[in-house]
Amino acid sequence: MAKIIPFKAVRPARDKVGLVPTRPFQEYSVDEIKFQLEHNPFSFLHIINPGYKFQKEISGSERFQLVKNRYLEFKEEGIFIQDEIPAYYIYKTISRNQSYCGIIAATSAEDYENDVIRKHEDTLSHREKLFKDYLKTVGFNTEPVLLTYPDSEVINEITTQVMKERPEYEFSSLNRDIHYLWVVNDTERTQKIRREFEQMKAVYIADGHHRSASSWLLAKESREKNPEHTGEEPYNFFLSYMIAQSNLKLYEFNRLVRDLNGLGKKEFLMQLDEWFRIENRGTEFYKPSKKHHFSMYLDGEYYSLYLRKTNYKFTDSLSSLDPYILFIKVLQPLLGIDDLKNDRRISYLPGRNETFDVKKLVDEGEFAVGFGMLPLTFEEIKEIADAGLTMPPKSTCIEPKLRSGLTVYEF
Repeated sequence: MAKIIPFKAVRPARDKVGLVPTRPFQEYSVDEIKFQLEHNPFSFLHIINPGYKFQKEISGSERFQLVKNRYLEFKEEGIFIQDEIPAYYIYKTISRNQSYCGIIAATSAEDYENDVIRKHEDTLSHREKLFKDYLKTVGFNTEPVLLTYPDSEVINEITTQVMKERPEYEFSSLNRDIHYLWVVNDTERTQKIRREFEQMKAVYIADGHHRSASSWLLAKESREKNPEHTGEEPYNFFLSYMIAQSNLKLYEFNRLVRDLNGLGKKEFLMQLDEWFRIENRGTEFYKPSKKHHFSMYLDGEYYSLYLRKTNYKFTDSLSSLDPYILFIKVLQPLLGIDDLKNDRRISYLPGRNETFDVKKLVDEGEFAVGFGMLPLTFEEIKEIADAGLTMPPKSTCIEPKLRSGLTVYEF
């Protein structure tokens, strides 16, 4: 039973909503951040970059406290306002190639602990603790965890009805995306939505494993300090964006490796031949069209790599994942990549980018070889999560990528 509840969001005043929310911080270049901070006093970047006010680089607990201070200033100045009635928030974005629609809500941290919220990636304990300490200081979530659930006729019907009404927000961002937000706070609809989520045995993390884990750590610590807790305290929940499985878009991550680990080109190809049937495609662009097929760009030429299934044994859902196969048969044994998260010899390029970027980076000499594969399906991710397994890092690039500062959950 998934506990997904309405909450009283803190959100931008209507006349400033087009100026406040930001893309994920890591998507900005240094110049873009500087421009926003210099020319947009309402940007949420001022909250997450509090050192700008003092022209100083700030980190650690000092930064956390200043983030909280800047946030309180936004509330004091009326840039942020808080709803008086708990609500669900239907959020829709339309880009040039895709549209997404889901529900912003508060999600139970206990569900994370009890495997109602299911994971498919490992998390790093030091990052969990760091973000937990950050949350403890600032007292709010602003970047929702992306959770996905089985398609629901009840939720689809409600969202369709609501979206016929005038949205609370309608604005465009600089990347030409259009954003809509509807506030759903009438009792009949909120109860229907809550009951429908309660019928679901499990929901799945699409993006935000560390944010989920950190919120759970904070809830656990807070409960231990409050022996009279009821489970309904705000710290027992975290901000999430609930989106139906059919509305997710999955891309692959291409792999780029800086060198051949001391191997010559011919020797590398000969060692690959043990596990793959190799075809030289010359300069003709090649992208895999089937599962267990890989593309490789090496020394100015494309190659197709077909897994030799007579040699390879499939033992569980993890062993059949293409990112896992590439790791245990190529990256680790041949190219010496043991740590996919931290080894600086490997880099990743989202499949939503132009695949020709792999060719460009190899031709320029920054990398020696690039590999491509098909995106995973959500069913593959679900099988991994249901089995309690974890995928290799950077196995999927999942959209939508959510904006910060549109709705804030205070705890």
